Amino acid sequence: MINQYPWWKNLLIVVVIAVSALYALPNLYGEDPALQISSSHGSKVTDVTVGDVRKDLERAGIKPKAMDLEPQGLVVRFANTEDQLKARDRLERALENNYTIALNLAPSTPGWLRSLNAQPMYLGLDLRGGVHFLMEVDTDAAVALAEERYVDDFRALLRENRVHYLTVSRASAGGVDIKFRSAEEQQQAQALIHKEFRDLVLTAEQRGDAFYINAHL
Repeated sequence: MINQYPWWKNLLIVVVIAVSALYALPNLYGEDPALQISSSHGSKVTDVTVGDVRKDLERAGIKPKAMDLEPQGLVVRFANTEDQLKARDRLERALENNYTIALNLAPSTPGWLRSLNAQPMYLGLDLRGGVHFLMEVDTDAAVALAEERYVDDFRALLRENRVHYLTVSRASAGGVDIKFRSAEEQQQAQALIHKEFRDLVLTAEQRGDAFYINAHL
């Protein structure tokens, strides 16, 4: 059978196949267990961070496969998941809460392919087996916000019920302090707050000539 297509069409087919094969190559190299270290609490990932991480891993006898400083942070690659997990535990103690350290899988694509922007096909979460999230709550900030709300709530409650008070403010030692001129006003306010806010611990005390209620979560 004689090829009826012009030579340039055949050449185009060969070029398309060659380019497709080249950009499909990254899928053959698999992925490395890795740690992704990113900025947190104002700390930036720099070359100094890379040096500190390398020294700390060396002291622990953990040899990373590679370390790459990328726009999203530092990616530390390992030969196996055992080293990955050991390094995560070690760096969490060494870096404390200044950085976010996440388990990851990094493509082991050679550098010459990455320079051509050849990337592997990324599988969706359904094919990877799902995802695990760990959410951390800043409890100090949450308590501070709750106390600020209670300051406004107490003021409104006491005004509505015509219970006189001097000040309502957050206490330096924690909780909310309500100041009164007399023990009678203190007792009225304590009964009222206890009825409306049963989840609070109320402590009545006298400081000098003033009477106080301290409300704690």
